[in-house]
Amino acid sequence: MSQTKIDFDQRFNGPDYIPEFDQERLTGQIKRIYELMIDGIWRTLSEIEYATNDPQSSISAQLRHLRKDRFGGHLVEKRRRGESSRGLFEYKLNKN
Repeated sequence: MSQTKIDFDQRFNGPDYIPEFDQERLTGQIKRIYELMIDGIWRTLSEIEYATNDPQSSISAQLRHLRKDRFGGHLVEKRRRGESSRGLFEYKLNKN
């Protein structure tokens, strides 16, 4: 099975996005997160943070980006971990 590769040269966007300040940083984040998550293992934001040293809010945003067509249109699954009332979720990137 062939894997869909992510285009790390894609441009991010948004009202606060300034390419000269943000492009390199965001590209590094999404690349680290993708390379970690491509193994298909379920991980919490905290576990991803520990492995990549990226902030959880950025990880969450990058996981959303990975779902977008321009970043590969990946299936990023989300499910509860442990006691439901704790509100802890984990994520898995499915190989395309």
